[in-house]
Amino acid sequence: MSLHLPAGPSNPRSPNPQRSKALKPLKPLSRVQKRSVETSASVALEIPGQIVYQHSVLCQTSIPYRDPGAEVRTWEREQGAVFLRLEAGHARHPKTQKWVPIGLPFGPKPRLILAHLNAEALKTSSPKIDIEDSFTAFVRRIQNYRPNGYQIRAFKTHLGSLAASIIRIAMRTDRRDFQVDSKIVTAFDLWFPKDESQRVLWPSTIHLSLDYFASLQNHAVPLDERALAGLAHSAMALDLYAWLAQRLHRIPRRQPQFVAWATLKEQFGAGISQMCHFKHYFRVALGQVLTFYPAAKVEGDGRGLTLYNSAPPVKKRLVLVDKSQE
Repeated sequence: MSLHLPAGPSNPRSPNPQRSKALKPLKPLSRVQKRSVETSASVALEIPGQIVYQHSVLCQTSIPYRDPGAEVRTWEREQGAVFLRLEAGHARHPKTQKWVPIGLPFGPKPRLILAHLNAEALKTSSPKIDIEDSFTAFVRRIQNYRPNGYQIRAFKTHLGSLAASIIRIAMRTDRRDFQVDSKIVTAFDLWFPKDESQRVLWPSTIHLSLDYFASLQNHAVPLDERALAGLAHSAMALDLYAWLAQRLHRIPRRQPQFVAWATLKEQFGAGISQMCHFKHYFRVALGQVLTFYPAAKVEGDGRGLTLYNSAPPVKKRLVLVDKSQE
């Protein structure tokens, strides 16, 4: 996809390329920018060290980007023959003994959490996940630094939203239709007990529901964890990466597929009313995604995107090797 340089000293099309005689000092890279540069270089030069997975339905649809508000209790999305309905749940508070409404999961963190939980379950071929140590290590790899208490609590809050929610996923194929109505996470202490020093404790294990786990085993899309780390600041970029990962390698080699802007906005533009604003955010996200998925062949113009057959970000043989080592 073509990227246009903004007007400025480095762009010869700038109306006034010599505004200042002295070059201004470069601003230091932010933590997100530094992580992006380091991760993209790693992706380009090395094979994946950690492979994570997303359910194919969630590669083609999405949960909310931002908090939709406490009054929104259901979220529905459909794309082609794939359907998603997410229903916010309730949990009984241990102190008040009353049922408390829990909001819908939203933003990057639930997407990252699911990718990790899916990977742990598939690696062990079990819906029971030992999470106490593995999840903190995962958050550290995603952030590239040790998470503090506030950051861990933020992940736990979104894990709680996932645990309380009911997910309904359906797919229609030539052979058959199937639907799963279930929770993703079961047997989970939503209220996070504390130890004597008031640190919030992780549970030692959590369980994926059997229905969700069985569906995941048949419809898991492998992703490079380093790419998720580099895109962890943007829910749209995470969704776009997962979408391209499950789609590009299935496109026939001599039959590129065109996707109009209106279709892209319907899939990725939740909460963005104007098309011009959506195009801007989408182009930024796509540029970030292509940095971490350099094999992706995508062209964009004023009508939309053209997708070409491309190697997946994680090759099938690496997935098989990864599972055999567990």
